[in-house]
Amino acid sequence: KMDRVGADFEASVRSMHTLLGKHCAPIHLPIGVEGTFRGAVDLVTLRAITWDGEDPATPIVSDVLPDPDGAELARGELVERVADVDDQVAELYLEGQPVDAVTLKAAIRRATIAGKLVPVLCGSALKNNGIPTLLDAVVDYLPAPSDLPDTVGHVPATGAPATRPPDDKAPLCALAYKVQLSEDARKMVFVRIYSGTLEVGADVLNTTRGKTERAARLFLVHANQRARLDKAHAGQIVAVMGLKDAATGDTLCDPKHPILMERIGAYEPVISQKIEPETLRDRDKLIEVLGKLAEEDPTFRVTEDKETGDTLISGMGELHLDVLADRVKREFNLPVRVGRPQVVFMEAINGEGTAVGEFEREQEQARLFGRVTVKVAPRERGAGTTWRCDATDAFLDQKLKDLIREGMLEGVKAGPLQGFPVEDVELVLLSAEWRDGWSNPIAYRIAGSIAVRNALKEASPCLLEPIMACEVNVPDEFLGDVIGSLNARRGRVDDIEDRGPRKIVRAHVPLQRMFGYSTELRSVTQGRGQYAMHFAHYDQA
Repeated sequence: KMDRVGADFEASVRSMHTLLGKHCAPIHLPIGVEGTFRGAVDLVTLRAITWDGEDPATPIVSDVLPDPDGAELARGELVERVADVDDQVAELYLEGQPVDAVTLKAAIRRATIAGKLVPVLCGSALKNNGIPTLLDAVVDYLPAPSDLPDTVGHVPATGAPATRPPDDKAPLCALAYKVQLSEDARKMVFVRIYSGTLEVGADVLNTTRGKTERAARLFLVHANQRARLDKAHAGQIVAVMGLKDAATGDTLCDPKHPILMERIGAYEPVISQKIEPETLRDRDKLIEVLGKLAEEDPTFRVTEDKETGDTLISGMGELHLDVLADRVKREFNLPVRVGRPQVVFMEAINGEGTAVGEFEREQEQARLFGRVTVKVAPRERGAGTTWRCDATDAFLDQKLKDLIREGMLEGVKAGPLQGFPVEDVELVLLSAEWRDGWSNPIAYRIAGSIAVRNALKEASPCLLEPIMACEVNVPDEFLGDVIGSLNARRGRVDDIEDRGPRKIVRAHVPLQRMFGYSTELRSVTQGRGQYAMHFAHYDQA
């Protein structure tokens, strides 16, 4: 974004050093800034790269530097930084010998692959200025599959560790990292192949789902262009058609050599809103479309409100849900109406609670009885929910314990305050009571759920709301207004960074109070303020 008003390369690099560490090393020096930005000096080769021509893919490379002294000084700083992490360059540096471009480039590559250095480039994505240079840097400095350790996973049946080398002759091991709908609304799965080969028509085991699927077609994708492939090799990224059950993060492998890799994590949704078709006859089609979108996006959820029957969509923010609703209208030609966004709350407890749960019923065919005593206790925020059995009753076998556990976990799905899920709770089974001729496993499951709900009421329940980490970029003269606006929304300002004529305000604000903030920010800053936010954590409302 070097072409934007307020762009400051040195300030951006200082920010990287503050937030990420000193291992961020600029290998570019910009030529010009804002409206005069026209290129960069490559500090490795000491050549000027300018984009004065019509096609940014063919930059003009010249040995004539606009500021030779400044470029030499910046290159000396780069060599010094590389010398700190590479022995070969350090030896030349200490002996006072010059470091040529080939040696420096190889050293930067080694340091980058080792995670000791991050090369920093500059450009303007709006006009593609610097994008070809960035792609060249990807080839020059980032690791090829052969530069990295073998892929590590485990055997699903035994849990034993397993590895796969980046070799075509090894058994197939691949990760489905993105699901996308093609132009004809068919499911297309992007797959990264870590080892082995994937052929058209081959059967692959989806280890995550425990199902075998067939790769009907393979494509090499470049932007909106697709080229058919007969076979894909280790290290390649391809799109696969025909995988009906595959989802983001699933492991695909050779059925004869199963392996399971670590899944891709995703945030839980923090905001919900109602969605409905304009005509009732389109309801089934809307449910089908939303299901396809949910397959693409692991942070998007579709649920039904049990009380009202409304269809609810949940995601990471207002913009996220707006984009998805617009896609339903634009791509599937399905007019919809959406309601006002609602925040997804959670519940927790501040104290301990002990309660008895009893289920007793006499039917024509059988008598049902189950009685358990449980305790609930709070855990640290974000620690999750655990279950433990302290009961020593002789009749409690493993099958019955598992049923009671299921019931107790069912009890935390709806809290005592407003029916939101209860988080960060320790569930303990203290004891159970047996009654001859009456006791029934299902009854104990139900009793476990009742006991947990009763115990939660006694444990000082509280409501948790999502807190967002917010970063506001504003001109200096509007700083006071922006801080006042955040304070009015119950925000807590954590830091104010000085970037010349602009200020960066970092704050934590409840999501519920951030609705409409973009409009207010434009108003108080005369349209010159910008902000971004992401989910930080849940905290007591």
